Amino acid sequence: MQSTALRFKAEGKTIGLVPTMGALHEGHLSLIRKARIDANIVVVSIFVNPIQFGPAEDLQKYPRKLVTDLDLCEKERADFVFIPTEEEMYPKGFTTTVEVKGLSDVLCGAYRPGHFKGVTTVVSKLFNIAQPDLAYFGQKDAQQTIIIKRMAADLNMKTNIVVLPIVRDTDGLAMSSRNVYLSQEERKTALVLPKSLKVAESLIRSGERRAEVIKGRMMQLIQTRPGVRLEYIAVCDSEQLQERETVQPGDLIALAAWVGKTRLIDNVIV
Repeated sequence: MQSTALRFKAEGKTIGLVPTMGALHEGHLSLIRKARIDANIVVVSIFVNPIQFGPAEDLQKYPRKLVTDLDLCEKERADFVFIPTEEEMYPKGFTTTVEVKGLSDVLCGAYRPGHFKGVTTVVSKLFNIAQPDLAYFGQKDAQQTIIIKRMAADLNMKTNIVVLPIVRDTDGLAMSSRNVYLSQEERKTALVLPKSLKVAESLIRSGERRAEVIKGRMMQLIQTRPGVRLEYIAVCDSEQLQERETVQPGDLIALAAWVGKTRLIDNVIV
């Protein structure tokens, strides 16, 4: 993959990388389509990264749909699909990690210790391997995109990070590979999460700026649905992820919650 990428770079061609863990959905496909517009060569990586999963998390049952994924990549005219093995990515004796301190310890990082260190380590490896000029990520993983942007800036990486809007299903639920875990009833219950973000947007449009009031109203709505275990709601700036008392334009309103045995995240930018 690396020698192929370097050959194209020597020819003056631009490379767009879409890093994924597979089980591709419309959100991933929107990234591939944008890369197809922007770059000469489109690379999609598919790798279920073990070092970003905690000991009790869903590494073994994470959905793997390689045949379908390859069909979708072909349909979207990706040039290459990079599918490394765990042994190739983390050979015997591998001990190096990349960590963005501070940003990785809050929000999801507070509940998934080590998760973002696994993400930044694998993404930095993918950048070195595929040599992308552009790399595409979805806004649904807002904290992840902020951390990766920080990493790229801090380490003088030449890759430009492109973040595209959340793609939602027709019922409003943010698309995620983990949505397949939800039963029909749980999926209906999960819709309270995007609805709570709509409540936040509505409050802000009507003039409310106090973060505690906005979070309180969101919690009230979520608590009307039994079966949802809220992990956090945060109103913070979208660079340092510092909690706000008063909402400002560009701020991030993010949440994480469990519906049954499935952990879901969602967010909006003010």
